[in-house]
Parts: sequence; C-alpha cells; structure tokens
Amino acid sequence: MFGRLPLFWYMMDNSFTCNVDDVSISVSGLRTQLVLRMLQLKGRTLIPVVQGGMGVGISAGGLAGAVARAGGLGTISSVDLRRLHPDLMQRTGHLDKEPDAREIIEAANLEGLDREIVRAKKLALGHGMVAVNIMKALSQYQGYVQQALVSGADALVVGAGLPLDLPELARDFPNTALIPILSDARGVQLLVRKWEKRGRLPDAIVIEHPRLAGGHLGAANVADLQDPRFDFEVVLPQVLAFFQAQGLEGKIPLIVAGGISCHADIVRLQALGASAVQMGTAFAVTQECDAAPAFKRVLAQAKPKDIVEFVSVSGLPARAVRTPWLNKYLRIEPKLKAAAHLKKKCNMSFDCLAHCGLRDGDGSIGQFCIDQQLGHALDGDVHKGLFFRGAGALPFGEEIRSVQELMDWMLVGTKPQVLEEALL
Repeated sequence: MFGRLPLFWYMMDNSFTCNVDDVSISVSGLRTQLVLRMLQLKGRTLIPVVQGGMGVGISAGGLAGAVARAGGLGTISSVDLRRLHPDLMQRTGHLDKEPDAREIIEAANLEGLDREIVRAKKLALGHGMVAVNIMKALSQYQGYVQQALVSGADALVVGAGLPLDLPELARDFPNTALIPILSDARGVQLLVRKWEKRGRLPDAIVIEHPRLAGGHLGAANVADLQDPRFDFEVVLPQVLAFFQAQGLEGKIPLIVAGGISCHADIVRLQALGASAVQMGTAFAVTQECDAAPAFKRVLAQAKPKDIVEFVSVSGLPARAVRTPWLNKYLRIEPKLKAAAHLKKKCNMSFDCLAHCGLRDGDGSIGQFCIDQQLGHALDGDVHKGLFFRGAGALPFGEEIRSVQELMDWMLVGTKPQVLEEALL
C-alpha cells in the first residue's frame, strides 16, 4: 500500500532516539508530524528505503519480493543462484574436470537467476520494484545483464567497477531502470558524461560509503576507506552541484548506502539532497532473508571488534565478520600470497570473477575461493563461511525481525512491541 502514496505523513505519540555519527538525534512530543519524500523511479513511486544486493544467495527472490511487496525496491544478487535450487545443484555440484563444466554451471546460474526474478515478482503482488544487482567484476557480467533484462527485472544495479557499457547492453530495454553504484563525485561525473554520449542517463545512482558499507567496497585500497571525500556531507553537495551545472537538476535520484539504521538517518540524508537510502545488513538479518538462520545470527551478534577490512580476491577492499575461517585466512595470508602462482585451477570449475587473485596467481590480492566461502556462509557454516557485513549498528540489535517491522522502524520510528519491552 505504501507504494501508492505520494508522501509519508506520520503521526507519532512516542519518541525515539538514533545515534548518527556520534550525534544523538531525538524526535519526540505528542503527535509529531514527519514527512519523508518518496523515491520516484521510472514513473513509479516507491518508499525511500532500498534493499541492497547481497551474494551468494543472501538476497534472492524471497527477500527481494518481500521488500517490493512493502512498496520498496527489492534487490536480487545475481551470483551463483543455482545454490538455492536443489535440482540445479544436482545437475552441476559434482562437476570438476569435465571440459564443459563451466558452460553447464553458468547455464544453471542463469536459470537460477530467472527463477528468482519470477519468484520475487510473484511475491511482490504488483507492488514496488524488483532489481538485480550485478557486479561489473564478474566474468559473466554481460550474460547476467542480458538474463536479468529478458527475465523482466524492473531495474539493474551495477557496482564493483564502472559500468560504462550498460546503456548499450540495455539498449533494447528502455523501461528497465539502470542504477550504477559509485562512491565519490569524480566517479559520478565520469559515468554520467560517458552515458550522456550514449544517449542515456542513469535512472538513479547509489552513493555507497566505503567506510560504512559491507561486502566489496568502492575504494582503491583499505587505507582509502577513511578518505573524507566519501563522506555523504561531501559527496552529495558535489554531485548536486555537478547536476545543476549540467542541467540535470532533479533528474537523477541519489540513493545513499552505508551506516544507515533509523528514521532520523533518512531525514538527515534527504535534507542533504538524497532521495532514498539503501540498506544491506539490516535486511540480511530479517526473517525473509534467503540465508540460513545461523548466517543471520553471525551478522546480528557481531560487535564492532568482530568486523575487519581486508583485500578480497577481486582486488577490492571488503568488510566482513571475523569468523574462525577469516581469522585463520588473515593469519596465513602472507604465506598464501608468497606461494601464489599463475593459472591455478578454479576451485568451483567456473570463473565467477573476471580477475581472481587465487585463480590468476596474483599475490598482491586475496588468495581464497570467494564463491566457495560465501556459499558456506549462505548455509550458515560459521567455521568455513565468509560473512560480509556493514560497519554500523543494526536497528534491532541481535533481534531477527520481519521486513515489515524494519520498514516501520525506518519510516515511522516505531519498534516492535516485544522488542520495546525487552529494551526497557
């Protein structure tokens, strides 16, 4: 129902407090009236809370469909979705040295993506929008883009590299929203100018803060994560000034991602010029998330000291929870890098990344099979999995709540009654 409303007007009889960058923001008083601007995307009106894409299999059709049904933009991560389908795994899980293993596995993953898009749109009941997140760093990036378009995704969200070719790839699908993920104003300016020459503008842009987000991060190296040029207070005014100078004011919504956990965050960021916020980890720990319960507990129970930054096999900085596997890996990483050699066989019989430190023998970056470790995390294997997570606190602490309860908290500032009682 939310998706049909032009504005949100909330009448509140209670008060709530949210810590934003170590500053406490309170909204209180009898019947306080609050307004949030809606997200306008491809002629659709959505609530200003976007669910980020999380692989492998963490954000699939179940989670994306639930978010869309609530009136938001739900996002399926395209990577290795065969893992969610027993018949596809039976067809491909045993493949190893067969000459056609890669072809068969990639076909199964495309079939899995199609199934998850259909599933999400069915669950959405015609509300919201269903997006597919595709990493530019994937070896089958173009194949995933084409499959998502053919399968009817409402939007494509592309990060982990500059998707300068996306307008051409989606040329025959003008009604599909194209949303790149960037981290600073320079990247926005470069991409928008390149896309304008190709006759298409981004339908929205996700501005992801590398110091706060989870998973793969949009910075050159770990040290750059702290660069102030990524701060929303810096990026948003710079991007908006660029839009104004280019005559694009009001044409490209900005969706900010990283460290967002409450209604006051949306109010603050919309005041800076953002149209909406994107959240990943907060949705990963909802009941509707497609991962195992143990996966959600690892993320929900992680403390700040448990979260670490490192360089992934893709060469990008990443942020995850210190599990037994990650602790061991980081301890022996120098030895693994020293022993890296060229053309090591891919552990999974297919090339998930266009460039992989392990497969390509690149000792300057990570030395593990990312698909394998993320697959263990999806299954809830605490001892073997790689559990990506954002840096910020979660809205409900260690509680696993529903998508609708999360939306209520973000849009209204009210927590579930049972949780409220537990916090007293």
